[in-house]
Amino acid sequence: MSDNNSSTLNSYINQATGLAQRAVGSLTGNPSTQAEGEATHNQGKAEHAASHETGKMGPIAADPQTGAAAKDNSNRTQGTWDQTIGSAKESIGNMIGNENLRREGQEQNASGKAQEAKGQLQDWGEGATDRAKGTLGAVGAAVKGDRAEEEKWRDVHDEGKVRQRGAEVDMEKRYD
Repeated sequence: MSDNNSSTLNSYINQATGLAQRAVGSLTGNPSTQAEGEATHNQGKAEHAASHETGKMGPIAADPQTGAAAKDNSNRTQGTWDQTIGSAKESIGNMIGNENLRREGQEQNASGKAQEAKGQLQDWGEGATDRAKGTLGAVGAAVKGDRAEEEKWRDVHDEGKVRQRGAEVDMEKRYD
């Protein structure tokens, strides 16, 4: 499955999970479940929109200014998936009154959040390192007058910049 199709599928799952959470929250009278469902649904809608834009397709982020692309750390992708599945299990467990399934879903959701955060930090650190390496390498190549080498190092810099900014955007979304 291509990254775009995978991202689109994930957006649909998030939207459906959010709707289910909202329904469960509405049925049980639990406003926090309703709010969580609304947030998950909106996240799915945003992911769907992003998967159809040029520049960001699923786990591949691209800088809209430069067009440079960087693949997200696998922990980020797996963490997002675990959150989605965990949230669905929790909602279904609430709906059918299965405490074990609800608890299992909560644990998987929390584990997914931690895994995604770990991936974001790794991407941020690797991005910052690549930016610095790229800048220094490009300067060294420019001093030697090697244009091809300079371009190679600019690409390293640009990929690092995309990775770092992508992680920053995801971290900001989480804490807004």
